[in-house]
Amino acid sequence: TNITFTVRELSEEVPIITTADSPYSLDILEMAGSSKVLQVYEILGRSLATWTIGGDCKANIISRFDDLIIAEFPVFGTPLVGKTLAESNLRQSFGVTVVGIWNRGNFEIPNAGSLISRTSVLVLAGGEGNLAAFDEVYSFYHIFQLSANPILIVGGGRVGHTIADRFKERETPYLIIEKSSRKVQDEPENYVIGDAADIRTLQKAWIEKALAAVITTHDDATNIYLTKYLRSLRPDMQILSRANLERNVSTLHRAGADFVMSYASLGGNAIYNFYKDEDTLMLAEGLNIFRRKVPNHLIGKNLAESKIRELTNCSVVAIDLDGVKTINPDPQVPIQENAELILIGNYEGEKTFLSWSSQG
Repeated sequence: TNITFTVRELSEEVPIITTADSPYSLDILEMAGSSKVLQVYEILGRSLATWTIGGDCKANIISRFDDLIIAEFPVFGTPLVGKTLAESNLRQSFGVTVVGIWNRGNFEIPNAGSLISRTSVLVLAGGEGNLAAFDEVYSFYHIFQLSANPILIVGGGRVGHTIADRFKERETPYLIIEKSSRKVQDEPENYVIGDAADIRTLQKAWIEKALAAVITTHDDATNIYLTKYLRSLRPDMQILSRANLERNVSTLHRAGADFVMSYASLGGNAIYNFYKDEDTLMLAEGLNIFRRKVPNHLIGKNLAESKIRELTNCSVVAIDLDGVKTINPDPQVPIQENAELILIGNYEGEKTFLSWSSQG
């Protein structure tokens, strides 16, 4: 707070981002002059809840770029598992394009032969109507599985309670495993007091029936151990974990976590997007959606001929011509002069596209 006051005294215009550990700190930090106050633990809890099967049931919207919507959808428990992208027929059926696939922390720009596995999270691009049509079919599988199976939340701290609040909003059954009875808030029937490393505690929490487990402690060593233990007990269960240090993300994946959320990365992404160039938006660490004028050597060619995906590892999700945006454009339609391409790709892919587009 003191630093914020000091900076604001020196400049009324410089943007100031601060972090708050408590919601009660928001007002005082804003009064001190903060342009944006981040509660990273709340962002982390919401993100973990969203990626949990049935957490929000529908595809989770992570970004809007004018009329274009980018969303993520965990395929765990749906008929999409085991299919290739071509076999899924998502573009033909709903008008959504799979512009990326996350698999245990690795992001790939897919092709028609890319295999959708149980740990895959699809990154979808489309209009609002397209995603609504997709949700109408595929959210059913998550809702159906939740009818009698709880989600386990390991740790009843701020992140754990944020996840629980999201589950309550969605009427998702859950149980919080917490060592300390002092952390029990309302609805004590949703708590199991004990150590998650004790099989007796896990049995009380219905480990044999739980659909997923979200590990939220603030100690990475504990999270790694519990991930390994739960994976040995339930090879078929979805496991998500919090990582407090970026270097432990890959270790948690190796221990058996399907999804890992990094405290540092989420905070960094939020700060980046606050200061972002209006033509670029970070979707996740190193993954951007960006807008660029069509290169001269692509005018008159169609997307299939351009080979943008093969040459740059970026995917065109929309084309803007004179303010009219075509989402998931037909790859056989020629690209016109003065059009703008809206693309998704990682940092290296964006650099490659910029270099490639300046040629010819």
